[in-house]
Amino acid sequence: VQLQASGGGLVQPGGSLRLSCAVSGSIFSMNVMGWYRQAPGKQRDMVAVATSIGGKSYADSVKGRFAIPRDNAKNTVYLQMDTLKPEDTAVYYCHVFVNSKDYWGQGTQVTVSS
Repeated sequence: VQLQASGGGLVQPGGSLRLSCAVSGSIFSMNVMGWYRQAPGKQRDMVAVATSIGGKSYADSVKGRFAIPRDNAKNTVYLQMDTLKPEDTAVYYCHVFVNSKDYWGQGTQVTVSS
């Protein structure tokens, strides 16, 4: 199983970015797909997760600004980030629970700065 994340970059406060994470390989069951982030000197925290049956959960700090659409047919999860703030600056990691195992993407940098 491989994860390919993309879409990070530099954006001004108030701007938007969309991250993508495509999962490939031998996938028999994929229950949870999500995004985590880690700022310098801090632990990795959950940003948003989406289950295979449509359940979604968001960190309080991103509720109302981020969304996590999921395309099960393409085995892809997205993170739509709107109204970005400097405190959203971090490395964002895609995470999936596939075939009863945890997999992490390589991380993509998101920097919110003027």
